[in-house]
Amino acid sequence: MSNSVAGTGGAEKTVLVTGATGFIGRFLIPELLADGWRVIVYARPPFDRVINILGPSVIVVLSLEELQEQPRVDACINLAGEGIFNKRWTVGRKQVLIDSRIGVTRQLRECFERLGARPGVLISGSAIGYYGMHGGDVNLAEQDRPGDDFAADLCRLWEKEARQMESLGIRVCLLRTGIVLHPEYGALSRMLPPFRFGLGGRMGDGRQVVSWIHVHDMVSIILFLLRDSSLSGAFNATAPHAVTNDQLAQTLASILHRPCLLPMPGPALHVLLGESASLLLGGQRVIPARVMEHGFSFAFPALEDALKDLLSAR
Repeated sequence: MSNSVAGTGGAEKTVLVTGATGFIGRFLIPELLADGWRVIVYARPPFDRVINILGPSVIVVLSLEELQEQPRVDACINLAGEGIFNKRWTVGRKQVLIDSRIGVTRQLRECFERLGARPGVLISGSAIGYYGMHGGDVNLAEQDRPGDDFAADLCRLWEKEARQMESLGIRVCLLRTGIVLHPEYGALSRMLPPFRFGLGGRMGDGRQVVSWIHVHDMVSIILFLLRDSSLSGAFNATAPHAVTNDQLAQTLASILHRPCLLPMPGPALHVLLGESASLLLGGQRVIPARVMEHGFSFAFPALEDALKDLLSAR
């Protein structure tokens, strides 16, 4: 089922987006439309829910077979994936996380194999979990090896599946995303309530390093990779200045004019979250080396400026 394009005029190029109703997709889609792209969204039903979230200017397909009826797809941005912290990591939940990432990416590859005109570029999601947990003692750049825990294996297999599309002549960019900041979504939205009540604090000992990025810069990196046909391979989507968890907590409390007195002990986090607590307590200092080498400029390279911007109107 699909709806007609509104307000796209005679847009020359079409982009297919998966995971468009998720956190990043909600901010990316308006920018793609403003940039003149004709946007096709591959989403789960109900159809009306997708339109309510993204507006009437997108084309919605509820199965990839419907792409056969569409004009050429010039680019694909693959953001599909169940939330990593939404539920505890049982055996069944781990399989859901795998299927929602690797499975959807495989479906895209099989779809593109059938299409006569394949997209020129795939920008495919991944995460800095690829590197494993290092506490923050070392700088991690795109050439570094993957870790050996579940999150690292998930990202490694996800990227491997995406890279299969290189054999189809598709330029593949892999987005190793850090903690994306916005007050209404993701990690920051969960941190804000206790901090606003003066009940916030560091997690664990607070020394673990947090590699973060403002949602504006996250979207800008995607557009940067979309526009530059010379870019391929892995790219870290993190701000250039990582901070410790304690620095994050202290900065957030200061901007909110609240105390930062109540730490969340590591064992308590493990009780609440199970195995996934390791992602919050482990830490990684990830450097966006490749986007900076190619001239990308961050609007919010420093945490304080990012949080002030995000929280200024709230």
